[in-house]
Amino acid sequence: MLLAANGEAGHFAADRVADGPGQPPMGFRTILTITGVLLATLGLAMLVPAMVDAVAGNDDWRVFFACSMITCLIGAGLWASSSGHVEPLSLRQAFLMTTLIWVVMTLFSAIPFMWSDLHTSFTDAVFESMSGFTTTGSTVFVGLDTMPPGILIWRGILQWLGGLGMVVMSIAVLPMLSVGGMQMFKAEAFETPDKILPRAANIAGGMVAIYSLLTLACALLYWMAGMSLFDAVVHAMTTLATGGYSTRDSSLGAYESHAIEYIAVVFMILGATPFALFLAAVGGQAWRLIKDSQVRAFLGLIALGTAIAFWLQTSANLHHGEEAFRHAIFSVVSVMTGTGFGNADYNAWGPAAVTLFFILTFMGGCTGSTSCGIKIFRFQVLAKDLVQHISRVLMPSRVYVKRFNGMPLTDDVSRSVQSFVFLYVVCFLIEAVLLGLAGLDPVTALSGAATTISNVGPGLGPIIGPAGNFSSLNDFVKWVMTVSMLVGRLEVLVVLVLLSPRFWRG
Repeated sequence: MLLAANGEAGHFAADRVADGPGQPPMGFRTILTITGVLLATLGLAMLVPAMVDAVAGNDDWRVFFACSMITCLIGAGLWASSSGHVEPLSLRQAFLMTTLIWVVMTLFSAIPFMWSDLHTSFTDAVFESMSGFTTTGSTVFVGLDTMPPGILIWRGILQWLGGLGMVVMSIAVLPMLSVGGMQMFKAEAFETPDKILPRAANIAGGMVAIYSLLTLACALLYWMAGMSLFDAVVHAMTTLATGGYSTRDSSLGAYESHAIEYIAVVFMILGATPFALFLAAVGGQAWRLIKDSQVRAFLGLIALGTAIAFWLQTSANLHHGEEAFRHAIFSVVSVMTGTGFGNADYNAWGPAAVTLFFILTFMGGCTGSTSCGIKIFRFQVLAKDLVQHISRVLMPSRVYVKRFNGMPLTDDVSRSVQSFVFLYVVCFLIEAVLLGLAGLDPVTALSGAATTISNVGPGLGPIIGPAGNFSSLNDFVKWVMTVSMLVGRLEVLVVLVLLSPRFWRG
């Protein structure tokens, strides 16, 4: 996505006028162009499950082929109607485009679920598709072990594309929109139109290459560890995307392989690490990956969570030794990165474990990764704000300079992070109340709200916990959760700003 902001952050520029009769305004021509290209790409991706089903002798290949043609034609039509123009966007148009792309891609990717032999309802199809594109991993499907291969690989492709899209958005879009302190991570290549084409293309190309190579490496290791080639490819896509869709109802626990679980831990951590640092490491700056304070804090929290989960299992005499360690690190990494794979039911580890994993649900990984949640750097900023406040109370004359990775933290970043966290918590509470009013018990309502807005996947309790899924929930609950997944994935403010009347007045 090639974007450039006109004017200062927070100023909504007026829409551009149309160039000629029948032509959309310039800014919206860009939106149509980018949406058309992405839809055409999605349509081409549908040919993969079509070929897989055709080889397997499953009649659903016709469904995927028809969906591919329809999606490609509509995408090409949008591109043609906008004459393929890409122009600088106003801030208002950037907000609109970001949300519009996620919604449009979700709706089109849901069509194969409805038209296939599964005969999925519209609500369930959109829920599954949104869960895929937002890399949430919550599912309404049961019987994955015997499901057609086209559907299974399509779910994996959705998460893989959603993870890649989140990496690009966190580098190109969110910093420009100054969402939740993301202005700290603004890349020079995306700041001005005269630099955008060569520099942005290089950055995007590097990200895609690294993302693809890590996926390939993960698939090969899964295959060598005992998975079938098909399962290895699907799980590799959902592991790097920190999505968590599986080809088995019992997730990775179905394979009963220690090697597979440890491989998953490594690549879940890699998926939740800033991809820009991988790009720097390839360029000979590996020290940046090692010295990054966000990465160090992320790994430190994983170590702390693993130690607590290990102690909870051993103290309750549930598991011991390597088994307790493996269950602990796998579950902590899976929940904290928002992947949602399962190898054990941590609900059975006691109330303290439930509290631990409920807290980890909100944590998330690093910014610029495929991970989700509040993100580590925001907790770091809040901690530094708290230290600064205490320092001023105790020593009013002392000058305390907040820093992040050696760079000064400005007050606008602190305000942005504080606003984001406040709105994040408010949205979580509103969703939890709605789910409670819909008849869910408190544990399911609270964990359901947490897991969807944080894009984690499994919740807590017997219904949506690691051993359950979301199929038994009513349609109202599923729609509330679907919206929540979108809000959480697009960093809350990107979606909420569209609800402002002032936004539409310009």
